[in-house]
Amino acid sequence: MRYAVLFPGQGSQRVGMGADLFEARSDRLVEVPDRVLGWSLREVCLEGPEEKLTATEHAQPVLYALAYQLWMELSERVGHPPVAAAGHSLGEYTALAAAGAFSYETGLGLVDRRARAMADAVAQVESGMAALLGVSDEVARQVAADRRLEGGRIWVANLNAPGQVVAAGALEDIGWLVANARDLGIRRAIRLEVAGAFHTPLMEPAESRLAAALAGVEVNPHAFPVWANVTARPMTSGDARDMLIRQITAPVRFGETLRGMADAGVDAFVHVGPGDVTAGLARRAVRGCRVMVVSSIAEAEEVAARLGRS
Repeated sequence: MRYAVLFPGQGSQRVGMGADLFEARSDRLVEVPDRVLGWSLREVCLEGPEEKLTATEHAQPVLYALAYQLWMELSERVGHPPVAAAGHSLGEYTALAAAGAFSYETGLGLVDRRARAMADAVAQVESGMAALLGVSDEVARQVAADRRLEGGRIWVANLNAPGQVVAAGALEDIGWLVANARDLGIRRAIRLEVAGAFHTPLMEPAESRLAAALAGVEVNPHAFPVWANVTARPMTSGDARDMLIRQITAPVRFGETLRGMADAGVDAFVHVGPGDVTAGLARRAVRGCRVMVVSSIAEAEEVAARLGRS
């Protein structure tokens, strides 16, 4: 079985998740985060409150750490590596760490600085995101472009799967989009409960801070291909920094990535991390593909057994 691993981004968090992981690996999930972050990842994840866990500066390190540990639980049980990996937004850092581009601890530090820079950028403009259902990528792009010609600030942020696009921008423009969706050729627009307009030019203030954080990081050759959100193509160790910086303001081309992987010979996708969002995207983007989910140690054991038999 030629499988690819997929790592989720922000939006998969809930209070109480990962209790089995904290019990199994307190060194990686308690000791290292306490030192790198300066706050208790375990306490925020298991005790909340929800508003604290879902805040950008906390949610991103939590999801990176839990997804990486689930990757370790899976990879230690499978006798052969994936043929590819990808991460949705934040998940790209987990994918790179899984491929050995940098260490878990280095990745956690980068994610922490990314999250704080993005939180600060969000605070500068009232903004948000909306899921657009029943619309093509082309129509979504045109709607956003037309609104910008009228002075609006709205862009396509995520191209997730056929008929599933996410737009992001200033709050007034998101409100306009939700209110006028049907007249714009969109079946339905749903306001998302997120902090701001990620993957748009409104995040530009975070780019220079992330570039500074990445400047001192050595990026190693990847053990397996990691597909970039920005290009929907495999990245190299030489362009990984640039891909991560550009990702801050560029749309996430995840549906295109999934289809490209399938065209390259991937016949199974394994979501690794809290929730199962990327599993759903894989099913929509690549009809008939095999999809598995690893969101707990028990599921890591089950999926490893299935992959081991292939």
